[in-house]
Amino acid sequence: MRRRLRVLLSAGAALAVLGPLGWFWQDSLLPGTYSVMDMGYVDTGGGAAESHAHGDGGIDLRTLTADPDRPADVSVTLIARQERFRLASGRTVAGYTLNGSSPGPTIRATVGDLVEVRLVNISVPDGVTIHWHGVDVPGAEDGVAGVTQDAVAPGAEYVYRFVADRAGTYWYHSHQRSAEQVAGGLLGALVVDPAPVADPAADVLALVHHYGGVATVNGREGDVLVPAVPGSTVRVRVIDTDNGPMWVWVGGGRYQVAAVDGTDVHEPGQVSDRALLVPAGGRADVLVTLPDDGSPLRVHLGGRTGIVLSSSGRAPAVVARPAQALDLLSYGAPAALGFDPDAPDRRFDYDIGRRPGFLDGRPGLWWTVNGHAYPDVPMFVVREGDVVLVRIVNASGERHPMHLHGHHAVVLSRDGVRATGSPWWVDSLDVADGETYEIAFVADNPGVWVDHCHNLPHAEQGLIVHLAYAGVSTPFVIGGPAGNVPE
Repeated sequence: MRRRLRVLLSAGAALAVLGPLGWFWQDSLLPGTYSVMDMGYVDTGGGAAESHAHGDGGIDLRTLTADPDRPADVSVTLIARQERFRLASGRTVAGYTLNGSSPGPTIRATVGDLVEVRLVNISVPDGVTIHWHGVDVPGAEDGVAGVTQDAVAPGAEYVYRFVADRAGTYWYHSHQRSAEQVAGGLLGALVVDPAPVADPAADVLALVHHYGGVATVNGREGDVLVPAVPGSTVRVRVIDTDNGPMWVWVGGGRYQVAAVDGTDVHEPGQVSDRALLVPAGGRADVLVTLPDDGSPLRVHLGGRTGIVLSSSGRAPAVVARPAQALDLLSYGAPAALGFDPDAPDRRFDYDIGRRPGFLDGRPGLWWTVNGHAYPDVPMFVVREGDVVLVRIVNASGERHPMHLHGHHAVVLSRDGVRATGSPWWVDSLDVADGETYEIAFVADNPGVWVDHCHNLPHAEQGLIVHLAYAGVSTPFVIGGPAGNVPE
């Protein structure tokens, strides 16, 4: 009798433990096909309840395009392959190419140009898309598999069209299985020049990417030597395409931060003995003036490689990273924003945490948003014309480079300290553990937009929400016949 009782008690105890675990496991399983419009819960940010459901009528996201009758000013074809390729150093890499190389070709346009890009997938087995990182394209052109399009299967092609209406430094990359495909090489630079176009000799691209842990600039290992005239000023367009932040500094000279994430800094001052943090996915245009005596300067990019500006071919010694950081919260001079962020129509919280649990049946430590794990995350709903304020709180134990598609936001404060410098406009914002930011933007680009961490494995692990405009819906689904997996 006692033995039977002990067995029953043990079985009961096991059920008490395994029962809830089994329920959580079952509850975490994702369907094979689902719409982002139906997942999670609606957050209207204090506004009226809005219709946003999948297939509920209203505006079909596919209609949000550039003028179909306007001829292209810039036409590019990108051919995607999975293959082994060779870096300039001779090192071979297994990954992905665009037009036979990685990074892919730099796309260059002048502000106001209509850009047309034909993407052809030759052999990327899981399909591929192109997202225009930092470019506020129309809603149908954002290149996110399962949200704005289906992944382009092997043997198929897709055409993107958008007007490059903001001069600046941007980049493009796949948004289908992005954690794998971006790391593997499906990326490139996009530069939109002002009119008239600047002197190309004084404009240098510095796209940083690691291939299997090997640091490269523009696909080259080690320093990139750039001939420069003594006394001349060179714009170095820094792009961080990796999953972590990168420090930038100039050894033995001064610099100015002319632009951040494609937006000019108002009255940038001279900087010396300070390092600039460029977030994952972020960009910074750095102006460097060479000494009149022709002494070379090195723009350090993360400490392992850099751009060497030299009139003689000589390279200066590597200089250790300055102990102090340049704080963009107070850099430059104030300027008008064009809207009042202190009177928002919508207020959203984006509280980032972490907890143990299951994600699609997998046990682990998963990211949470406002206490909820994916897919039970908020759908922020806005109307066109709304002034939107977002409070980002990071209590997750790690830093996160937060990237909002389709919009630029201005940083209002960090940890309660108000911004006092030039308006700090971002599309990629590094939020360290323990930090709180307030940002604001005008909802002026209808669509269904991803708002996620650009440490792409973090997004793959659930650190992602969506911003939907009331009345806009998408017919595309995650999974499905196209096998859409955006992260």
